[in-house]
Amino acid sequence: MTSDRRMPAPSAWSGQVDESNVLALPPRQGKPAAPDRRIVRSTDGRGIAYVEAGSGPDLVLIHGSLMALEDMWLGPMTALSRHFRVIAVDRPGHGASDRIRFQDGSPWNQAAIIRDAMKALGLHRPVLVGHSFGGAVALSYAMSFPEDVAGVVAVAPICFPEPRLEQVLFGPRAVPIFGDALAFSGGPAFDAAILPLLWRAMFLPQEMPARVAAEFPFAWVRRPAPMIANGEDAAALWPGLTRSALAYATCPVPVRILGGEADIVVNNLFHGWNAARLLPDAQFDLIAGAGHMLHHFHIEEIVAAARGASGS
Repeated sequence: MTSDRRMPAPSAWSGQVDESNVLALPPRQGKPAAPDRRIVRSTDGRGIAYVEAGSGPDLVLIHGSLMALEDMWLGPMTALSRHFRVIAVDRPGHGASDRIRFQDGSPWNQAAIIRDAMKALGLHRPVLVGHSFGGAVALSYAMSFPEDVAGVVAVAPICFPEPRLEQVLFGPRAVPIFGDALAFSGGPAFDAAILPLLWRAMFLPQEMPARVAAEFPFAWVRRPAPMIANGEDAAALWPGLTRSALAYATCPVPVRILGGEADIVVNNLFHGWNAARLLPDAQFDLIAGAGHMLHHFHIEEIVAAARGASGS
């Protein structure tokens, strides 16, 4: 296998699409209600799926691991769209976005791909709001292209290399040949058993919101291809976050980091607080009683942080 093996995300869409840079996708068949995705083509031909709402300064929402853009759509997107033109994206290999196998796992590579897609959409110096792994991508984006970013709001970001459960559970799928075989054989049964537990644990100490439980496309998100992408993301954490840790002191972009005091997925004092100490223009806020999915429960704090980053 070569490093340019393209791994487009399987979808349940049907019908013809136009051939312009931005493609409209027909509604998904047999899936929970969700916004109609569109696809923007990057300069190398990758398709990045997104939804858009609102008007005003540009803002990009970047979801975390084991998720797709519906996580942001069901969370802070509506509130943010009252103040911003909001673009929520599927990270490469997740949702309906394309991915190149063995190449796109690094948060730095994903940042470059998303930035390319946002430039194609005509965004101007957006605020970046990233959750968990998406927070790592947002910070990488800001450090790689500071002139293109107004500010970053990192929500429960993972900022430093450490042993992670997802590396054990899903990392083997990053292995050439063996990982693909695992993802399409025993992987689906394993995922069907373990992922509902992980998804609910991510929301602790709060309950998963009823709307998320009813509308998030859980089965679609745990297809073999996105789970391979999750494995590659997990395997790329150490080198990617080592590079980030060495670069935080050079970041000229203002950063606001929000973390939950009761988060059992990311230790926000180790990650967010320490990163804020290294970043030249950063503020860290620990929210009492909040868990990992605080963007579903502390939306006004995220809106305020984003408006502060944009100067609005």
